[in-house]
Amino acid sequence: MNIYELIKKRRSIRKYEPKEIEQDKLERVLDAARLAPSGKNVQGWKFIVVRDPQRKEQLVDACKGQKFMAEADAAVAVAVNEEEVYQGHGNYMTSFAVDGAIALDHLILAATHEGLGTCWIGAFDENKVREILQVPQPYRIVALTPLGYPAQEGRDRGRKSLDEVVVFETWK
Repeated sequence: MNIYELIKKRRSIRKYEPKEIEQDKLERVLDAARLAPSGKNVQGWKFIVVRDPQRKEQLVDACKGQKFMAEADAAVAVAVNEEEVYQGHGNYMTSFAVDGAIALDHLILAATHEGLGTCWIGAFDENKVREILQVPQPYRIVALTPLGYPAQEGRDRGRKSLDEVVVFETWK
């Protein structure tokens, strides 16, 4: 499957099989995240892989009751060191959120290629996640995803047309 087919195939999965991810497959997916670009190539991230059932249940609560977080074989959190990253992104912010988002997107696309499901989780209580995973300051949690074998197909939620989201040269 080429990259464009892969991008179109990716879906948010909210139901998982009780099946363990093979170690080599997990490592390939994590390696894809590691290879993502980051501001000034700082690579200020950590990927926290959670497989312990009790800890995944705690993450369900920290992720606003999204029960499928505990169904998947693993949950992955992306934490980025806010002080270590590029400090002048856009000349107004640090790159921690962008760096973490790009890395998680690499992970999600690699997971899709491997036949695994994911679901971008942005609805979470950072302080609860930080406590559950024992994440030190100055790391910030950017997002999480369940990672496992899909028990159902994700639905196509549609996308806006190119005409709705692209302009050339200037805004007008």
